[in-house]
Amino acid sequence: MLSKLASTLLFGAALSFASAGVFAQSTVKIGSVLSVTGPAAFLGEDMKAGMELAVEEINARGGVAGKKIDWVFYDAESQTQKGLTATRRLLDQDKVDMIVGGGNMSGMAIAMLGLTERASVPFISTEGSTDIVTPVADRQWTFKSTADDEQVMERLADYFAKKGIKKVAFLGDSSGFGQGAAVQLKKVAARRGLDVMYESFNPADTDLTPQLGKIKAAGVQSVICWTVTPAGVVFLKQAKQLGMESMNLIHSYGFVDQRYMELAGDAAKNLLLVSVKFPVGAQLPDTDPQKQRIAALTKSFEAKYKRKPNQFAAQTYDAIYLARTAIERAGGSDRTKVRDAMSGIANWPGVGGVFNFSPQRHSGLSKDDLVLVSYRNGAFQLADYK
Repeated sequence: MLSKLASTLLFGAALSFASAGVFAQSTVKIGSVLSVTGPAAFLGEDMKAGMELAVEEINARGGVAGKKIDWVFYDAESQTQKGLTATRRLLDQDKVDMIVGGGNMSGMAIAMLGLTERASVPFISTEGSTDIVTPVADRQWTFKSTADDEQVMERLADYFAKKGIKKVAFLGDSSGFGQGAAVQLKKVAARRGLDVMYESFNPADTDLTPQLGKIKAAGVQSVICWTVTPAGVVFLKQAKQLGMESMNLIHSYGFVDQRYMELAGDAAKNLLLVSVKFPVGAQLPDTDPQKQRIAALTKSFEAKYKRKPNQFAAQTYDAIYLARTAIERAGGSDRTKVRDAMSGIANWPGVGGVFNFSPQRHSGLSKDDLVLVSYRNGAFQLADYK
């Protein structure tokens, strides 16, 4: 009897194991790390919603290469160490085929890619710093669904050329996001003949008057602030207090958030922000290929979440669809084939822009996907199209 019982149990265990194996093979497992609590939560909430919507749409339409997406999400709580713990869990325990999302903090994404590169797992970062994907020789498994800082600076240089602006100041925070942008601006400034002075601040700073005083005394024509933290509101309010509001004040794409504009109030009335086209989609010319895609995502997002999406939701929505495209073109979730398929995506029409990757370039967007916007009457307005 014991022998028969043991045989029955072994058979049942084997059947369960086989069933688990069949189940595992019937899905594509994508893991995501974002910060939906802590200081970076104001970005993470919308970014998670963009991913969630994309996963639901893809699964409702039959999944990826005939397999449903099994989406595993972890909250990094705006802490790099927790982001790394989540990444290790995705790689070692969850055995994901791909990771999409780097904690909505550039420094965290850079830390995470050290793990994903060693594990040879494709990683699509939804964060901004160019350092996430360069040098490509050290980032062979890493891609990005946002514009490179270098492309953003080139777009700004085009704007400065139109306005006859030659002398500018860069005021960036001390994070990887801020300092990485400073490195890229130095390259662009050398090419484009811009005279740039550089000042920095800590992301938690509440007094920027020393830096702004130096900038005002230098007689620059424009000031670029680079941060995703509330210190960017401090910049605007204190610039106004110092009589600098009539200057050409510019914020980066990381600050295109209506909540920040509302906090800044009148101090934002002369502000320009470099941005993807998403926040002003309805104002784009009918000939712009992004216009209809932006309208479609806006409609489906509002139907699900009862609020308007922003560009942060759009960039994670694109990232999930890029993952789907690479897996489908690879014919499955073989990691090397997926990586190679990502490198070959060209003229891919996303919501945030038209993506073009290559083995030499792992960022898909270009300066042609960027515009300058202002904030008027409670909404972002298209200020400079091309």
